[in-house]
Amino acid sequence: MRSVMGRITGGRGVTNALRKAYGVYRREGLTGVRRKLAWLRAGAPGVIDTGEYARWIERYDRIDEIGRESIRARISALSSAPLISVVMPVYNPKPEWLAEAIESVRHQIYPHWELCIADDCSPDPAIRALLERCAADEPRIKVVFREKNGHISAASNSALSLATGAWVALLDHDDLLPEHALFCVADAIVRNPSVQLIYSDEDKIDTSGNRFEPYFKCDWNADLFLSHNMFSHLGVYRKALVDEVGGFRLGFEGSQDYDLALRCVERVDAAQILHIPRVLYHWRLHAASTASGVEAKPYAAIVGENAINEHLRRQAVQGVAEYIDYGYRVRYALPAQPPLVSIVVPTRNALRLLRRCIDSVLEKTHYPNYEILIVDNGSDDAETLRFLTSIAENPQIRVLRDARPFNYSALNNRAVEAANGELLCLLNNDIEVISPDWLSEMVGLALQPRVGAVGAKLVFPGDTIQHAGLVLGIQGVAGNAHKHVPRATRGYFGRAALVSSFSAVTAACLVTRKAVYEEVGGLDEVNLAVAYNDVDFCLRVREAGYRNVWTPFAELYHHESATRGLDDDPVRRERFERETAWMKHRWREALKYDPFYSPNLTIERDDFSLAWPPRVPAIA
Repeated sequence: MRSVMGRITGGRGVTNALRKAYGVYRREGLTGVRRKLAWLRAGAPGVIDTGEYARWIERYDRIDEIGRESIRARISALSSAPLISVVMPVYNPKPEWLAEAIESVRHQIYPHWELCIADDCSPDPAIRALLERCAADEPRIKVVFREKNGHISAASNSALSLATGAWVALLDHDDLLPEHALFCVADAIVRNPSVQLIYSDEDKIDTSGNRFEPYFKCDWNADLFLSHNMFSHLGVYRKALVDEVGGFRLGFEGSQDYDLALRCVERVDAAQILHIPRVLYHWRLHAASTASGVEAKPYAAIVGENAINEHLRRQAVQGVAEYIDYGYRVRYALPAQPPLVSIVVPTRNALRLLRRCIDSVLEKTHYPNYEILIVDNGSDDAETLRFLTSIAENPQIRVLRDARPFNYSALNNRAVEAANGELLCLLNNDIEVISPDWLSEMVGLALQPRVGAVGAKLVFPGDTIQHAGLVLGIQGVAGNAHKHVPRATRGYFGRAALVSSFSAVTAACLVTRKAVYEEVGGLDEVNLAVAYNDVDFCLRVREAGYRNVWTPFAELYHHESATRGLDDDPVRRERFERETAWMKHRWREALKYDPFYSPNLTIERDDFSLAWPPRVPAIA
């Protein structure tokens, strides 16, 4: 219990826990409190223990003098030395915190920087005195004192006007950069000359200097970015791009950095957005900081919602974003005439499962335009055969007979050939619909440009998560993210509760356009009759230039897999091992690195815990 308390409070004790509990009650009522208690009983999944993180830092995130000398040698060897302008708007912080923030820049191992500070009429005279002294002591520090308080967007633009570097990094007036931060940025710029935007991992730091709650991010993830601002912090921008979009916008204070990033990503290709998988920013936790929770600045959530909605309008995307307490949800509009979806359900006997599946689709699905194709793989149970005969009288349902030996890929491919829909939904016969809008949600996503496959949130009957996206490398090939954690759990930085791209999603409930399915050749019925055919399909979809998206807003029960375990039948076991070996050979390079997961997180388990060691090269 002590470990759990440390994970949820960052080591700051019961008072902080009570404050958080009251915040949950105020925002979400008793339902939210019950959700939080279920999360605690499960061991607070998705939160990295503060003590464990401290040990990880000591082993993998410390730089000694030998390391500093190595970094200096690498700096000397750089083919160019980009000037990085660190932009810092200031308004009345604690002088000691401001001094620490400035010192964190002055102590950078990389020397080619300038610190551009705009004071927004801080009422505390100690702030002006501190800034004047710093500017006098260090020629790389530039300060402008605004004559009128204009709030953070105006102050940020004033600081930006001082910048002469080709690159701009954003730093709040009470946060900290580790000493190697700007070197890592400069090294990334030199190695990737086409890059336009750079972001890093981050953590929080308390008033005693203790680091906690590391956010080890994935590489660029457009869908997760619309769910929360994964770009900040550390956010670094090519200065010309910031100028092109007009800098910070007035009226977006509180989420001005989110709005800036949204406008910038509209002007660049995804390949020009680079993630540095290292903690290069320490976000200070105090009562007035959003690091302590959005309730500290509730206006920021509304402004963020407005910023996303303006982004959607600029991109001509028919959808509406709404704030949902722990991030944002974009609801994509369906066409006036929703396209036909062909729901493909392979089965053999298993009447109880099949009846529940089909009844739940027919009774609970709000989406108005679908057909169901039941692929009967040689059922010989009399009751099942009578059910199939009777249900085929429904004009929405067709029963296809395919009595060949079980081959999941072949059964689906055969059904797709007969499907009339513009979209396909592959659905296991052991699925039961929970949320009536499940298909509307998945179709809305599948119709977005460059979206390939869309996966759903599948939960076991005991209300724990079975599927929340697939991560490459777990269990050798791929494993379910957040498996067995409570259904209401938000997971690691919301990834069990926010729309996000993943490398793969399960075919137990998968929606895709028929054109995409056919473009990549469907499921591999030659090499992957049963296992990993969905992972292989999704990787081929990704290879074709599409992204695979998982949504928590399409919820369904997955009944049979909770206790199935490994199959002891030697023939089936041999087939599984053969298909596993084929996947490891076919996708050996892809399985080494999942861009939608962090190399600082483990692939030994599916719980987003720390990797020992991280799969990141040593910095020095």
